[in-house]
Amino acid sequence: MCAITKEQVFEAVSTVIDPEVGFNLVEMGLIYDAIVEESCNIQVIMTLSTRACPLHQMITQWVREAVEKIEGVGIVEVEVVWEPEWNISMANDNVKKALAGI
Repeated sequence: MCAITKEQVFEAVSTVIDPEVGFNLVEMGLIYDAIVEESCNIQVIMTLSTRACPLHQMITQWVREAVEKIEGVGIVEVEVVWEPEWNISMANDNVKKALAGI
């Protein structure tokens, strides 16, 4: 049985900042789920704010590297999905306020 929790995964991913807006991916609402298997392999299901994101590969690599820092973690997979499509309503209130004028 794996002792890693979904909350730990979200906490690790919250260290990844979207360089375009300066908020972390969890605040932005870009992380949809984290599946922790009994073997401690982890799958992060996320999206990006736009399909044309120029940092697509870098951001997914940063997410993988952040999760790999969790003690005892196995294989980390990051899956980018486009459904549901991200929109600002998925972000937390701080992000909504900050980006409202953009």
